Amino acid sequence: MQQKTQIKQDDIKIKVPKVGDIIDAVYLGNDGLYAFFDIYGFKTGVIFGKEFLDAKNVIENLKKGDTVKVRVIELENEEGFVELSMKEAGKELNWKTLKELKEKGEVIKVKIEKANKGGLITTISNIQAFLPVSQLSIDHYPRVGSDPQKILKELQKFVGKEMEVRILDIDPKEDKLILSEKEKESETLKKIVSNYKEGEIVEGEITAVVDFGAFIKFSKDNIKPIEGLIHISELDWKLIEDPSEIVKKGDRIKAKIVKIENDRVFLSLKQLKENPWEKIKSKYKKGDVVKGKVKRVANFGAFIELSPDIQGLCHISVFGSKEELLKHLNLEKEYEFVISEFNPDNYRIILIPKFLVDQQKETQKQ
Repeated sequence: MQQKTQIKQDDIKIKVPKVGDIIDAVYLGNDGLYAFFDIYGFKTGVIFGKEFLDAKNVIENLKKGDTVKVRVIELENEEGFVELSMKEAGKELNWKTLKELKEKGEVIKVKIEKANKGGLITTISNIQAFLPVSQLSIDHYPRVGSDPQKILKELQKFVGKEMEVRILDIDPKEDKLILSEKEKESETLKKIVSNYKEGEIVEGEITAVVDFGAFIKFSKDNIKPIEGLIHISELDWKLIEDPSEIVKKGDRIKAKIVKIENDRVFLSLKQLKENPWEKIKSKYKKGDVVKGKVKRVANFGAFIELSPDIQGLCHISVFGSKEELLKHLNLEKEYEFVISEFNPDNYRIILIPKFLVDQQKETQKQ
């Protein structure tokens, strides 16, 4: 009998808590301001002040003898009690549970509470979580281009709805909990994508046209359809500002797979068209004087149309500023240019206005 008692006392000694520990405490009761707990039968713990108010709803539902998880804030205060926190313990346990869910790759069902331009906001186990736009599934990704207001409008449609997600990143110290909807379908998509290879030509339907390109849904044999992106630069050999000039939603087209990256597929429409740059290899050379129409002015220069499929660049540096460029080159007007660089293999023609070249020659003569 003495031996059993001794073992029990040793167990108690081993369980002496430290500040920061999360421990089991037995509820003894409360007086409306203080809640008292028994700690391993040798010390009394207390929750009071803000900690009491934060946990009041939980405390009021406790019965004498109930065991709860608490965190040790101070081993002994002025009254000799061990100060405890129920809120801190709960939060730490929630983070621990979330870490376990991430490690297991568990799918979690969440309800979307808010939306901002970057993504969706929800709460898991009383911890705020963020689901970035980039981590939405293919079906939920907003296909409205890069306009922040349009993206926000689409995202607000999900507020109040449930989604199935996985935890992508977690950092309790930073209060960071990042979710992913597309992660749960990633493995399935990778299996589907493995049936395709770069260079393959597929046929599909344009599902959305945005400012940076077009999405196409395609399949083959009895394989589940998958969606890929045709970037604006891969729609046509000529420079285009609006992808809807080339394709529209609902169009059925053929495209070439140019890149496969994990579960993402990138395609090209222009690579199935005749390359106009091959035709001009013998047509132009450095130093030639050509006529071209100003089609677009960007911060780095003006795009000059030499033919319907070929455009060259007049760099901003020859004028010094965009304002100066606009004084001499007007949109849709035709001018003479001198080819200062000709590299058709890299789809590059650099042009200088002929009047500037002439001015430079006159200056050199003087």
